[in-house]
Amino acid sequence: MDIAVPYFLARPSAAPPWPGVVVVMEGNGVSVQLLGVCERLAAEGYAAIAPDLFWRFGGSGTGDFMDYMSRLGTEDVLDDLSFTIAELRRAGAERVGITGFCRGGFYAYTAATHGLDLQAAAPFYGGGIAQELGAPSCPLLAFFGARDEYISTDDIDAVVAHHPGLVVVYDDAGHGFMRNGSDSYVESAATDAWSRLLTFFDEHLKSSMRA
Repeated sequence: MDIAVPYFLARPSAAPPWPGVVVVMEGNGVSVQLLGVCERLAAEGYAAIAPDLFWRFGGSGTGDFMDYMSRLGTEDVLDDLSFTIAELRRAGAERVGITGFCRGGFYAYTAATHGLDLQAAAPFYGGGIAQELGAPSCPLLAFFGARDEYISTDDIDAVVAHHPGLVVVYDDAGHGFMRNGSDSYVESAATDAWSRLLTFFDEHLKSSMRA
């Protein structure tokens, strides 16, 4: 199958070249919340792109996202993310990072451990990472909530042990703590994580462009 992944792209106000970030969707597809993350990153000077990984099944919002997610293969996702990274570079991005939430966090981590052309990876509460621990080919900073009802404490501990100093765990937060406007949102954790995310991307994406 030819790959032609639809995506949302938020561009900074400045002219390219820019640093870029791939923003990988949660299990429910490309959502308003995800587009908001892209817009926030663009306001910080990043070209931010969110691919619709459900495109093979008709796209986000067209059917049962649980069914779509169960049919989504990791190899297909890696192909889609490689396509998306190339599209972002064609749009004017130089150094590219990746972030993602929930299942998107798992895919962001997997992209980094499978050698995709990335310069930074920052996954959020990615279920399944503990079962696929590897060696990222780029700098890593991962985020979890200690009260995550979908990711066990043992799994979080395994990720922390495998990547010492590269994992932030918020004691007062659960799954989806970055999802503004939802019951899972935890302002203190979300604010701190966003600040850390920007510092991390600034160091590995922006600063390296200036060097």
